Amino acid sequence: MATLLVLGASGDLAARLLLPGLARLLVSDRREDPGHGHGASLQLVGAGSEDWDDARWREVVTGAFAGLDEHGDTAAADAVRDGSRYAQVDVTDPDALLALLQSCTAPVAVYFALPPAVTARACRGLVGRELPESTRLVMEKPFGSDETSAHELNQVVAQLVPEEHVHRVDHFLGTSTVLGTLGVRFANRLFEPTWNAGHVERVDVFYDEDLALEGRARYYDKAGALVDMVQSHLLQVLAVLAMDAPATLDEREFRDRKAQVLRATRLAGTPAEASRRARYTAGRIGDRDLPDYAAEEGVDPDRGTETLAEVVLHVDTWRWAGVPFRLRSGKALGRARKEAVITFKPVPHLLTGLHGTPGPTRLRLGFKPNSVSVDLAVNAEGSPFDLEEATLTTQLADSQLPAYGEVLAGVLDGDPLLSVRGDTAEDCWRILAPVIEAWRADEVPLETYAAGSDGPEPTETFPAV
Repeated sequence: MATLLVLGASGDLAARLLLPGLARLLVSDRREDPGHGHGASLQLVGAGSEDWDDARWREVVTGAFAGLDEHGDTAAADAVRDGSRYAQVDVTDPDALLALLQSCTAPVAVYFALPPAVTARACRGLVGRELPESTRLVMEKPFGSDETSAHELNQVVAQLVPEEHVHRVDHFLGTSTVLGTLGVRFANRLFEPTWNAGHVERVDVFYDEDLALEGRARYYDKAGALVDMVQSHLLQVLAVLAMDAPATLDEREFRDRKAQVLRATRLAGTPAEASRRARYTAGRIGDRDLPDYAAEEGVDPDRGTETLAEVVLHVDTWRWAGVPFRLRSGKALGRARKEAVITFKPVPHLLTGLHGTPGPTRLRLGFKPNSVSVDLAVNAEGSPFDLEEATLTTQLADSQLPAYGEVLAGVLDGDPLLSVRGDTAEDCWRILAPVIEAWRADEVPLETYAAGSDGPEPTETFPAV
């Protein structure tokens, strides 16, 4: 028997994402795999400041677990739901929180579904106290608010549990996304020999959404696109794209390679040269009329929060010297675009006699759904001397689990492979610190774009190396 203790269980994260993810995990085939101790061996405990009883909590769990019949056998999920309980607790009271932990059956996975500041305060209160054996701590982004605070929080957490028992959640990089990228790179002789500065002109990572604020002003207006997506997620994508081949998929090997990349990553110039920020104004997406971001409920218009962020980075390694990596994420755009694009350099000489100007060779790795596309120059039909562009596309196998199901699988299996390691969490803040400082000082103008538009046109001019 193990325990999943959800702190902040009455909040939106638990009901909307965490509990449905757990439900899908419990009915999936993964719970029957060797070494996967899910199902009837799991006790679910919810805890929060609200004065709920067990019955009220089980109503929430039942709602989150609804509709499981179509996904598999629900016996394990039913057992977890029926055996779950709720505890009212102030997580910032060290004595109360420790008593709750000691009432759970070890090993305990503590999921902090709480604001980052509350999570940090709760952890500090536990320093010097004896936690149940093999306790795991699961923390949501952002981890800290800058490099210094992330380092201080790492020092606190290190006094509680070993690093391999800390899961800094990045639900964006799920198992299927990571393995799909690694499979394309390292299982195909075609790509890896050309995956370097000698052949690659630039790398772009886009995560443009057609969703707007969607009621998240309380968090998002303080974070903005740069922290919410670039710092927390897209730098991890960059690390997977740019890493050298690990010998195995052992968590230490894999996370060491990611750490090497992030240590070598820096802004490609001054913030004014290598970053852009923008915010959406009123517009229309599909059949929805959206207000100006500054008029959204819960937004402080004087804060100057960006809803689109773009940065250009360099990775100072032998493999990537001089190649610009552009990371961009925006909200309320007319077209969702979620992909990494590797643009290869032009051929050194185009045969005399061939005509046409097709685009460069590009490899596109799509996210959600996962896909691979290759843009190639080919001879045109009916005119073999003319060149045109063709695209070859295949869909990659997607996970049977939602993002939070994959997160919880790693936690309950004790596998930190896809968790963000402490040192890389600090490096992500270091990389973007010049941009954050410049934006706060209004040294980079805040552009605007209409909701439902394509947003500011991505720049094609990169800072000189």
